[in-house]
Amino acid sequence: MARRWTPRRFVTLRRIRVALCAGVVLVASIVFFAITARKTVALNINGETRTVTTYSASVPRLLESQGVKTKTHDFIDSTDEKAGLKNHDVVTVRSAYQATIDIEGQEVPFWTYATSADQLLGFFKSNDQNAAKVSVNVGNVYNQLTGGFVINKAGPVTVIADGKTSVAPNGKLTAASILDSKNITIGKEDRVSVSVENGQTILRVQRVTHGQETKDVALPFATRTVVDSSLQPGQTEVRQVGQNGNKQQIYDVTYVDGQAESSTLKSETVTQAAIDQVVAVGPAAPATPAPSTGSGSGSSSDGNSGGNDSGNNSNGNSTPAPAQPSTPSAPAQNPAPTPAPTPSPAPAPAPAPAPAPAPTPTPPSSGGSVLWHPSPAAAQIYARGAAAQYGWTGQQYNDLVTLWNKESGWRWNAGNPSSTAYGIPQSLYYAGAAPDWRDNGATQIQWGLNYIKTRFDYGSPSAAWQKWLSRCKPPYSGFGGWY
Repeated sequence: MARRWTPRRFVTLRRIRVALCAGVVLVASIVFFAITARKTVALNINGETRTVTTYSASVPRLLESQGVKTKTHDFIDSTDEKAGLKNHDVVTVRSAYQATIDIEGQEVPFWTYATSADQLLGFFKSNDQNAAKVSVNVGNVYNQLTGGFVINKAGPVTVIADGKTSVAPNGKLTAASILDSKNITIGKEDRVSVSVENGQTILRVQRVTHGQETKDVALPFATRTVVDSSLQPGQTEVRQVGQNGNKQQIYDVTYVDGQAESSTLKSETVTQAAIDQVVAVGPAAPATPAPSTGSGSGSSSDGNSGGNDSGNNSNGNSTPAPAQPSTPSAPAQNPAPTPAPTPSPAPAPAPAPAPAPAPTPTPPSSGGSVLWHPSPAAAQIYARGAAAQYGWTGQQYNDLVTLWNKESGWRWNAGNPSSTAYGIPQSLYYAGAAPDWRDNGATQIQWGLNYIKTRFDYGSPSAAWQKWLSRCKPPYSGFGGWY
């Protein structure tokens, strides 16, 4: 018996066909997603490259899935960061460590991923003149020094230690190997630095020792004044001669190659107290009242009684002045008035103490990178090395120099009269980012580089400079832009 096509059967079959189609589409979508989301990526970690397969859509997810832990200063780069992670991309991770560089005599902590002293010095080279001002202290990265931190300089290396100079012929060795070959042992606090001076690579060891120094400091005597009624007014007499005292100060001193570098006061003891000088003075002279000038002083030449407006001779209350005896050859003269005693000048008020000057901010003794009040040249040297950690060299760095020349002239204290912009990168925002941001050129430069890096419409100094130019006011003379 043939089945009859009923409305119910028709609806059921239609539902089955729709479900099958939906299942096919879902399976196809899953297969398509799996094919397109699956990527093969080259992952380079500290120079070692391996190929990995991943479904991660971003670099952070890739590193997380591969168990790669990174720190704040590590260098992370990919083929196209803005586009996310794509098939056949190359992801590079370089672990950073902290070295110390010397810029114009100021030691500055510096985070870097350099694998050799030559590479690290190369980050700062702008020209031979500036490069000569920079040295790298590798003493605080001894693990890198012994574990592969090589000089990496073709040809000889000059070694200076303990007042002696020698030459190591192979600059491709680690600093530790070169020092071992010269039988030079490094103490815990000794400083090892690498610099290039007049085209010559110098490996220098500075011995750090500690000691104490004693200083005698004079304590000036004070002067006391006492009143002695047996002395005449205005008379003075030294009753006790003052003598300076003495105190002994003991300092803990740090020596570098035998020269005192810094000292800290440990204790001080008064070995001889100061003796006050005592000066006796006579009592003040009694004040003499001034004579009255309100009465007449005899007859005037016209026979009228003389006097000033305050006297009244007609009522008889004024006392007449005694007449002076006359001489045969001259008529009687009016007596000269008795001069009033000159009043003693009032003692000058003690000068108000000068207001204490505002304390000059001093660099913090520890913490991050410190480049305190740098010159524009020193700031550019530091920025060259810091920008190189982002891969910004050549034209990228040149555009950075031009950009911040326009913004601040590379002055750490540059202010904008029409806004709150301040410092080398002319930031409006980082006031609360670090307590030393007003004085520390390193803080300002690192903030500015990170700002350029993380801006979605910049990403590099060259892009930021082009954006600055696009915002210039007509006639586009290179002034008035911002980024």
